[in-house]
Amino acid sequence: MTRPETFPEIREAVRRLCARFPGPYWRALDRERAYPTEFVTALTKAGFLAALIPEEYGGSGLSMPAAAAIMEEIQAAGCNGAACHAQMYTMGTLLRHGSPAQKARWLPAIAAGELRLQAFGVTEPTSGSDTLNLRTTAVRDGDHYIINGQKLWTSRAEHSDLLLLIARTTPREAAKTRTDGLSVFLVDMRLGQGTGITINPIRTMMNHATTELFFDDLRVPAENLIGEEGQGFRYILSGMNAERILIAAECIGDAKWFIGKATDYAKERIVFGRPIGQNQGVQFPIARCYMQMRAAELMVHEAARLYEAGEDCGEQANMAKQLAAEASWAAADMCLQTHGGFGFAEEFDIERKFRETRLYSVAPISTNLVLSYLAEHVLGLPRSY
Repeated sequence: MTRPETFPEIREAVRRLCARFPGPYWRALDRERAYPTEFVTALTKAGFLAALIPEEYGGSGLSMPAAAAIMEEIQAAGCNGAACHAQMYTMGTLLRHGSPAQKARWLPAIAAGELRLQAFGVTEPTSGSDTLNLRTTAVRDGDHYIINGQKLWTSRAEHSDLLLLIARTTPREAAKTRTDGLSVFLVDMRLGQGTGITINPIRTMMNHATTELFFDDLRVPAENLIGEEGQGFRYILSGMNAERILIAAECIGDAKWFIGKATDYAKERIVFGRPIGQNQGVQFPIARCYMQMRAAELMVHEAARLYEAGEDCGEQANMAKQLAAEASWAAADMCLQTHGGFGFAEEFDIERKFRETRLYSVAPISTNLVLSYLAEHVLGLPRSY
């Protein structure tokens, strides 16, 4: 079996950049629930957020495995890639399904950092993960679409110039198939705020810059429709695989950070005249988390390899995300337990990372839907919903 490429130069460059943004930087932002503008700007200038944009559009033209390595190292350095990770995968819908004119108009500006595409409007209050049941509508009116509806958990909307939005263009009862009738639009948020878009921030247990969006007769140029009308659900599926892979890589990075933090502390912390790491009751949980992380890491590498090869990777992408999220959460719990009371202290950064990594057992795809997907599409069991 060939070992996956490790991208040592890329990893080292990411580590050097992240070293400029140590714990105190993130703790200050966390207290104020502020957006890490300086960090995102640095990643943009370094070309990391344009990793998957082809060179012909000004991007870095890197592979999915290389992009996964970038996100893993950001998290392993104690930083938070969730502030900007959507910029890496959301543009995929535009790249794969946009017209030549759309790609020429938007991708170079995104790659250069002149525009941010970090928001993806999918989830709604009444449908949750049931994307096919969404109620936001887009009705054609001459050379525009008129959009009305509501989106929930649309992260980074306040800090994004562009929004990838999925809305219903054909009533569900009139759609030919269950997946028809949804369309994808690229919404220019700079023109919409105050003239059809209302953004309400949602304060959560971690600093995630998530929001609720309301659309009230928002006029979007018809030229901003990506691909064919009614085919949007199909367009976003491959982007969701990229999202799962990159977030799985982030979880691996988180797990490595927690394991490293716990290991170092267990070597240094002296109780009853000996380092606590000498006790098997401390050693074994760390070792178990390490095994769990390494096993999940292999699945992330496999999913990224298949994605890059253009092969069907729905099974592997979903498993990678789920296994990596479980590994990062197990490592977070272990790390906090290893530190005892110190784990709850803000200055150790553990409680912040503990809150941040907990998200990925819930989003961007819930555990239940991952298991349902595997049960139905891989194991051939009857559909449960």
